[in-house]
Amino acid sequence: MLQLSGRHLPDPDARYGPFPQPPLGAGHLSVEYAPEPSAVREARAQVRRQLEGWGLAERGEVADVAELLVGELATNALVHAESRFRLTLFAAHGVLRCEVADTERRVPRVLDAGTGESGRGMFLVDALAQRWGCHRDGPGKTVWFELGTCGSDGCGRRQP
Repeated sequence: MLQLSGRHLPDPDARYGPFPQPPLGAGHLSVEYAPEPSAVREARAQVRRQLEGWGLAERGEVADVAELLVGELATNALVHAESRFRLTLFAAHGVLRCEVADTERRVPRVLDAGTGESGRGMFLVDALAQRWGCHRDGPGKTVWFELGTCGSDGCGRRQP
């Protein structure tokens, strides 16, 4: 049975921001992936297909940014949790919300971009998403980000 992560209480660690309810309405998708290197490519492709199906792929850079950031979160899930992960997408009211849930309890940290070969995933999420956060979810966690989808300034922004 599918359980929406929006039913959970916020993580008490305020550094990761409040956990708002996901947008309701226009679209919802949830897919689970095996812990295989090809899962990241599959998740990115699924994001592109779904946004095309919802008519959001033509909205500026939304599809490109969503695909990139989902790839970063999926890679983190594979590298750090080494387990299955679930990708969930919600689109409504000018907001695209992407969630990646895995079995690792440690919350992600934003690191300086630096010159290393890894460690830039959350830096990119922090730089490109309108909002993002993390909450502990049963035995693991869910990391989410939101992007505006209507192409105008302030699109999809909600009051705190």
